[in-house]
Amino acid sequence: MGQRTVRVDLHCHTHRSHDSATSYQALVGACQRRGIDVIAITDHNRIEGALEFRDTAGMRCIVGEEVRTTEGEIIGLFLTEFIPPGLSPEETIHEIKRQGGVVYVPHPFDRVRRSVIKTEALDRVAPLVDALEVLNARLHSASQNADALRFARERGLLQGAGSDAHTAFEVGRAGVEMPDFDDAESFKRSLASSRVFGKPSIPLVHLASSFHKYRKRYLPGWTRL
Repeated sequence: MGQRTVRVDLHCHTHRSHDSATSYQALVGACQRRGIDVIAITDHNRIEGALEFRDTAGMRCIVGEEVRTTEGEIIGLFLTEFIPPGLSPEETIHEIKRQGGVVYVPHPFDRVRRSVIKTEALDRVAPLVDALEVLNARLHSASQNADALRFARERGLLQGAGSDAHTAFEVGRAGVEMPDFDDAESFKRSLASSRVFGKPSIPLVHLASSFHKYRKRYLPGWTRL
């Protein structure tokens, strides 16, 4: 009998992100409905949500953080400690690797979000990157995901995918099917033989994250969804 295969969403946000209000319970329910076995919690510039989810939610979780560097966002997976925003891409990657983590670049060719890693920075740090997000469900241009896939193939990078969910509705819209893994090193080995699955979410999901960003900034007493 072959090794068990798991379905993994490599890019999700909880209410700990400034532009999401999704509770841990809602994330678990969405994973169950969509057949997601493992979820990576990658809140913006915060790690406590991922740690809390891992310890309380009752399902497998990869602890991550979507870190805003001086030249755009980089995700660290399999982290144990918070990485502060505002470091250079190289410094951020050093911190991820110091923790034994996986360097994962999200939505590298998104031409709308201002937080995307700059092209010059991506070219510069590509030899230090472990994996590239080649399918992001919040990208509605097939060509931008295709550009990421082409870059990953040209540079020999592992290929990942995720929903980039900021609402429970989006969880599991994209991800990878891969042999099961135990830690960061076995994760990378399994990712090398993974299959990307998924399709874009509806464009209206961006309104939800914009609303939650406004709500958290200006309206007290917001309620998690």
